[in-house]
Amino acid sequence: MKRREFLKVGGIGLAASTVAAPAIAQSAPEVKWRLAASWPKALDTLYGGCEYFTDNRFQIQSFAAGEIVPGLQVLDAVSNGTVEMGNTALYYYWGKNPAFTFGTALPFGLDTRQHISWLLWGDGQTMINSLLKEFNCTSVPTGSTGAQMGGWFRKEIKTMEDLKGLKFRVGGFAGNIIAKVGGVPQQIAGGDIYPALEKGTIDAAEWVGPYDDEKLGFVKVAKYY
Repeated sequence: MKRREFLKVGGIGLAASTVAAPAIAQSAPEVKWRLAASWPKALDTLYGGCEYFTDNRFQIQSFAAGEIVPGLQVLDAVSNGTVEMGNTALYYYWGKNPAFTFGTALPFGLDTRQHISWLLWGDGQTMINSLLKEFNCTSVPTGSTGAQMGGWFRKEIKTMEDLKGLKFRVGGFAGNIIAKVGGVPQQIAGGDIYPALEKGTIDAAEWVGPYDDEKLGFVKVAKYY
């Protein structure tokens, strides 16, 4: 659903409730939740979207990766009650259950429109939430980055041999594919990718697309895209 349409519908519902039962609305308690995100504040797309989650007496304060918990521990933080909600990518947690991969994207799987259609109208979200129930969580889709680029490389890749031993930051199940062709997958949170590339701890990294990747500065230390 488009955000503006959602806000219109939500606004109408809230206005109607206020008129019908003003006493209830006035006595509603103030609710404050904390949201832990897997993203650094530099990303006005992923992290910026989290800052829209607040409305009057229901206040949600967003925290970037590392401020409360590391970026790859957001699910755990929500599960154990450290925070009330989180914004993350479920494929980070495929080690807990491989099916979490389907909560975000599967290499060579559905494209963006197909994936959203499956989540919203193909019972995909019901299946994801049946998994999350084991972790005391429930979820809603909150956007999609679309197709992601193949990555940034410190050295030019010309043959399959060039992938052998390549330390490659890649998220989720895609790491298994990199390993199959001889690479060494590394799962690193977004805010930690640049220093790892700069120091040579990793040889390559994928993230999202040109806009977000440029925000994180990858082009400064890895010239091949």
